[in-house]
Amino acid sequence: MVIGLFGGSFNPPHEGHRLVADIALRRLGLDQLWWMVTPGNPLKARNGLKPLSQRIALCEAMASDPRIKVTAFEKRLGTSYTARTLEQVKKRNRHVHFIWIMGADNLKSFHLWQNWRKIAETFPIAVIDRPGSTLSYLSSKMAHGFERARVDEEDAGVLWRRKPPAWTFIHGPRSTLSSTALRGE
Repeated sequence: MVIGLFGGSFNPPHEGHRLVADIALRRLGLDQLWWMVTPGNPLKARNGLKPLSQRIALCEAMASDPRIKVTAFEKRLGTSYTARTLEQVKKRNRHVHFIWIMGADNLKSFHLWQNWRKIAETFPIAVIDRPGSTLSYLSSKMAHGFERARVDEEDAGVLWRRKPPAWTFIHGPRSTLSSTALRGE
C-alpha cells in the first residue's frame, strides 16, 4: 500500500488543494492520499483559523475521489509538529509506504519546520508545483541539502521505492487559488 500524506490547515480548502491531490494520486501512483487537517500551524498565526470540525467538513465535501481520506489524527495524537505526527503515523503503519506531499510554496520555508531533516531522512517527499514557486527549489535549503537525493520527476511513480532521503519536484497544472487569498489577508 502506497499512501501520500498531504498536511495543512486547509483554511479553507480550495480547488488548488484538490489539484495537488489529483496530481499526486496520478503521478505518484498512490493507493490513497490522506489529507491531514492540522489543528494549527506553529509557523502561522491562529487568528482567522476556522474550527477544526468545520475545516474537516469542508475538506470532505471537496475530496470527491474515494482514494482521498480526510483525517484529523494530529489532534487525536496530541502532536503539533509534522515530524512528531509523521513519526507516529509510521510507527502505527509499519507495512505502508508513505510519501510526504507538499506544495512548492512550502518548500521555501521547509527548513524552518521542527526536525525538517528528520522528515526528509524518513519519508520520500513529493513537491508539487505552485504558482510563483516553480523555482523555489533553487533557493530551498532542503533542496540544496538533499540535492543528491533528488529523483527525476519522470520517476515519480517509483518514489515510494526509494530509500529516504529521496524527493522529486513535480511540474504540472497550477491553481492560483490560495487559502490566504480566499480569507482576504
